[in-house]
Amino acid sequence: MNTSDQNNVSSPPDLSGLKVLIVDDSKTILRTAEALLSEYDCWVTTASDGFEALPIIAAFKPDVVFIDIMMPRLDGYQTCALIKANRNYRDIPVIMLSSKDGLFDLARGRLAGSDKYLTKPFTRQDLLSAIQAHVLEHRQSEDQAGEALATGASQG
Repeated sequence: MNTSDQNNVSSPPDLSGLKVLIVDDSKTILRTAEALLSEYDCWVTTASDGFEALPIIAAFKPDVVFIDIMMPRLDGYQTCALIKANRNYRDIPVIMLSSKDGLFDLARGRLAGSDKYLTKPFTRQDLLSAIQAHVLEHRQSEDQAGEALATGASQG
């Protein structure tokens, strides 16, 4: 590979230490997403439905939550709405996962408060792009706000 080729290859995002919760009743989806994100040194925990996810959110305090829509007991829409209704957790990005991609489903996800909607089957790049768009950019804006406050405090 020559130098110009190396410059065109984008480096993988730094996701080390990122706390990710994946909520899905499919063991295959849970294992696949967990294995993929673990490759990037993310801390991943899983839940099989919304009822199981809620206490995990309180204890684990994830940086991002991926939630399947169709689950037993408490579905993804209901779980997302509960997360977004809680002032302690409403800023956590929630990304809905579904095999449905109709306009009604997308709208219902937005009404529940989801930040993004990924259609199954999703790719490695889909997951990474969602994390970059909703978590890493959020972290950067928080860092910039903190720096602005520190600068203002030191000037005053």
